[in-house]
Amino acid sequence: MDGLSLRDPQVIGTLAAASLCLGGVAIYFALRKKPSAEELERERRGYLVQAGRIIDGTLLDISELDASESGRPAGMQLLLYKYEIGGVVYECSQDVTPLRDLVNIHDCRLGFPCSVRYDTHKPENSIVIAETWSGLRGTANSVPVRHVVTNPPQSRTAPLA
Repeated sequence: MDGLSLRDPQVIGTLAAASLCLGGVAIYFALRKKPSAEELERERRGYLVQAGRIIDGTLLDISELDASESGRPAGMQLLLYKYEIGGVVYECSQDVTPLRDLVNIHDCRLGFPCSVRYDTHKPENSIVIAETWSGLRGTANSVPVRHVVTNPPQSRTAPLA
């Protein structure tokens, strides 16, 4: 009976190569750079800008937390908004602290419509603003207004002689 022997050089070589590969994979996973929370949030916003569906929402409120309330040295700025999908109303907030150079939360018009990008598979995953997209509408002039003309102006031409 020809069985595998631990004294066989081919078996020893195979076991050594497999051990080196497993050790290399373990070292890679132990030493790889794990993404920070800010990087993960930036990737989430990028995904929603690229693949998210747009729906109308309403900007409810802004909230500015200082360092002691938020636990962050720079504090936190939040936009609170709501939107409805399939009869379900979602009320969400987005931390816009890293986007301070793109949006001034004190200029936001509360109670005004905004556009919301959301993930179709997880509708609670949504944003109002990202680095390359904004769903905020700045003023009342940005809201479409339907103008109804009751009496269209008649063109008056001089009679031909």
